[in-house]
Amino acid sequence: MVSREHIAQFPETNFRLKQESSYNRASVNPTDSVGWFNNKDHNNNNKDHNFIRVEEINGQKEWVLMDHKGAGAIVRTWMPFKNAQKPSTNSIIKFYLDGSDTPALEGNMLDLLNGDGLIPFPLAHKSLRSAVSFFPIPYAKSCKITVTERPFFYQFTYREYPAETAIKTFTLEDYQQAKSAIEEVATTLLQSENKNEFENATDFHQLKPNEEKVFELQKGTAAIKNLALKLKSYQDSTVTRGVVIKINFDGKETVWSPIGDFFGTGVGLHPFKGWYRTVAEDGTLSSRWVMPYQKEAKITILNLGTTAIDFKLKTKVETWQWDENSMYFHAGFRQQYPVATRPFSDWNYITIKGRGVYVGDALTVMNPVKKWWGEGDEKIYVDGEKFPSIFGTGTEDYYAYSWGGISTDFYEHPFHAQPRSNVYNKFNRKTTNERNTQGYSTETRTRALDGMPFSSSLKLDMEVWSWVDCDMQYTLGMYWYGDANSTANVKPVPEQVLILPSW
Repeated sequence: MVSREHIAQFPETNFRLKQESSYNRASVNPTDSVGWFNNKDHNNNNKDHNFIRVEEINGQKEWVLMDHKGAGAIVRTWMPFKNAQKPSTNSIIKFYLDGSDTPALEGNMLDLLNGDGLIPFPLAHKSLRSAVSFFPIPYAKSCKITVTERPFFYQFTYREYPAETAIKTFTLEDYQQAKSAIEEVATTLLQSENKNEFENATDFHQLKPNEEKVFELQKGTAAIKNLALKLKSYQDSTVTRGVVIKINFDGKETVWSPIGDFFGTGVGLHPFKGWYRTVAEDGTLSSRWVMPYQKEAKITILNLGTTAIDFKLKTKVETWQWDENSMYFHAGFRQQYPVATRPFSDWNYITIKGRGVYVGDALTVMNPVKKWWGEGDEKIYVDGEKFPSIFGTGTEDYYAYSWGGISTDFYEHPFHAQPRSNVYNKFNRKTTNERNTQGYSTETRTRALDGMPFSSSLKLDMEVWSWVDCDMQYTLGMYWYGDANSTANVKPVPEQVLILPSW
């Protein structure tokens, strides 16, 4: 989980990332424009059956939410509040592993998964009106998850391994023996790094409009371990869109993105701290994605804005042992305006051909109205499958929070954050219960154990599903690793960079 080097290599034991969720079971075929975009992704009453089945165990009903046969490991869970104002439940969640009639792990559905129970913060934590856990629960033969009250929304993301894979099944005894390692990982995820990136750095470089500066890095087989950029001024919020970072590895440009989308800050300076990226309050933008290369690398900073900018750049490059599983880091940018909310549609984040691992994204949405914009589900297809391995329950659920219409406050976690929503960010926290999602919202999610490998292709779509018929803007920065011959449908679009609608 805390090895950034590990995710830069294709898994030695391949797996398929899958998800059990409460997506609407009417969504069967994309050609069915009604069923495919049905928004009832929950079990709010007895008419909803977006779960597997109901069992009676020792005289008590239990709702079965996941029933996977085979070797695997749960790597992410998301459970929202049933009531936006009441962070409590009496429902007990139970994990039955390898066919046992006795749960290997159980507890209050929210407390167990929000850091108040057995699993420590930040491996489990309170998101905005949700309990989210990244604590891995491995199993050798099967995993059945139940709850003792009718479920609301839910998501369980898990790795499905080949049948011959040897997996050690989770036990509470092993948990106790591994407690020091668990605590070490939890502490590591929260460590503050790179506080003084530019303490001994050179002076600022200046770029006039349409100018660029190229920085050549250490020759030979190596990897960028840290990359930090700082602008002299962020007074003009569009500067994070107008300044572009490009990175070329071994003669191929694999990174082209405005810095706001590359570092996850969106439009303007909106600080947050994550495991792979940090946006500091002093304006330092840090990336800790490991970026290997075999012969050479160069970083280019391009100013597409209308005024001159001043910047500092610092990198940390270390040796790397390249092998058949090593991959190149990619970061792309996609933007569209206008995006009509009617009829409902799937907006393609990215389609990749080749072998690689998808590791994260940062979505910035411009919403011209106050009502909630993010009911749309993610639909992720791997290696040419006809129905998505991962079918979600809402855009805010994908970014690990819930009740999006009211959850407009800033939040951060090592693997996801909402740096800005409406007018709120880390500088300006929300103090009321107003429902207003107008303006720019930036959501970001990065992956560790829930990285998504693909052998031949990956397609990630997000539904555009707003409560209002209007035109929005969707802008995305996305991050993945791929072989030298992998390709994607995301290309540099300089002419789109500074399209910034107002509301």
